[in-house]
Amino acid sequence: MESSRTRFPHERHQQMLDLIVELKRVGTTELASRLGISLATIRRDLSVLEQAGLVARTHGGVVARGVGESITEPLFLEKLRVHQNLKQRIGVAAAATVENKKVVILDSGTTALAVARALAGRPLTIVTMDLKVAEAAASGDTEVHLVGGRVRNGYFSIVGAWVADALKDIRADTFFLAADAIDETGITNSTQDEAQTKRIAIAQATRTVLVADHSKLNTRSFTAVCPLEAVDLFITDTDAEPLLAPYRGRFGAIQTV
Repeated sequence: MESSRTRFPHERHQQMLDLIVELKRVGTTELASRLGISLATIRRDLSVLEQAGLVARTHGGVVARGVGESITEPLFLEKLRVHQNLKQRIGVAAAATVENKKVVILDSGTTALAVARALAGRPLTIVTMDLKVAEAAASGDTEVHLVGGRVRNGYFSIVGAWVADALKDIRADTFFLAADAIDETGITNSTQDEAQTKRIAIAQATRTVLVADHSKLNTRSFTAVCPLEAVDLFITDTDAEPLLAPYRGRFGAIQTV
């Protein structure tokens, strides 16, 4: 039976996803009971979540994507719902470091997306390797260049030889670098293709600004991107402050917001 309070589809989807992530694996009957909605609605909503790549259907149930799989990088929609307020603050602070009329390279990912939203409309030239970032930045006086290549399904970043070739012809004032993980050995990423693209962007920019929230600290991913010393400024949230001692003196500067 449906809950007495009407829930919009996006509310149900969010509640359903949160419960699946918490339980890791759950049957459809149990899911319907816990959420107070019908099995028919459960099946329709699970189809939506499955098409978005957030869950995997099993016989009689569903698992959170990544359970029992080798893939550990969350999809874009998963990343988007995590630490949204922190990313917004970081994005605003990052945008404040950029003067008008400058050339900016924006990395892929949801923190870079927050930077794009904060920069959008200003008289700037923005180069990016991310479909969602380009879409967010393309407003008003902002000129956006989207480099071509292979789109990573479910992530919207663009990788490959075409990206590398395009970036090598660009001279930028600032590269806003996003990271999957940061520890004392350096900045790391989940995929080699993206790591290579980031390294080229670092080489083509006068300065590199790392934008990442505290959850990325003291973690390590698959492929090395660069040492900490390659970063001129690290912008993160205030929850990172207790974790920053080993990193001070390694980055050019650290700003918490």
